[in-house]
Amino acid sequence: MAKGPVRYELVDGIAILTLDDLPRRNALSSDVLESLKAHLDDIGRDADVRVVVLRSVGPVFSSGHDLRELVDGDEESYSCVFDLCTQVMEAIRLLPQPVIAQVQGLATAAGCQLVASCDLAVASETASFATPGVQIGLFCTTPGVAVSRAVMPKKAMEMLLTGAPISAQEALEFGLISRVAPPEELEEQVMALARQIADASASTLALGKRAFYQQVEMDRPAAYRLAQQVMVENLLERDAHEGITAFLEKRSPKWAGR
Repeated sequence: MAKGPVRYELVDGIAILTLDDLPRRNALSSDVLESLKAHLDDIGRDADVRVVVLRSVGPVFSSGHDLRELVDGDEESYSCVFDLCTQVMEAIRLLPQPVIAQVQGLATAAGCQLVASCDLAVASETASFATPGVQIGLFCTTPGVAVSRAVMPKKAMEMLLTGAPISAQEALEFGLISRVAPPEELEEQVMALARQIADASASTLALGKRAFYQQVEMDRPAAYRLAQQVMVENLLERDAHEGITAFLEKRSPKWAGR
């Protein structure tokens, strides 16, 4: 199924969103962003979806914003582009389901931001990442929001100030991605990871993901207060009782909705 330029399929509870615009190197044009936002909104309401995989076709994961939309415009048009992009990035963070980026190639500018916004990212050994806006007179300020929250600050600033790409191995070392895979094993490893996550309770995943992003913005005492509250709420849910009981009885749990 497609909503605009983004393809959608559902496989064993795993929603796969595919950017498929080879001529424009999977640029995040307004059409693509609108399509992604529509799909994410639908997925967030779909109890059959347990995990999301975000991928693309061709040698480039995403080249970032469509630069044709960023020339000869006015303040209102530029604001609309960046507001829409922010909505998509925040939709990923706020989605109940975990989102895994499958990165087969170059991810630049807002494309790098997209990777950094996902909960997990698995990249091919041949992938690379950059925030090169400074080289064309447009500092990657909005990509820097997501990148600086995934990558150690001084490395994030180096990426932003120089625009120089980093390799998949460097991205792993600095926290931008979570795994590196041989190119021929990338899809297999991503789907195996997605299936492993999908085996868990959907309500538990949603509760845990939301709490994780809330607590990382807090100081430690506040984070613990929130975490304690969430643990209690979690224990009062049906799936926690089922999971603990199943463990004690040495059987597989039967999660709600499955």
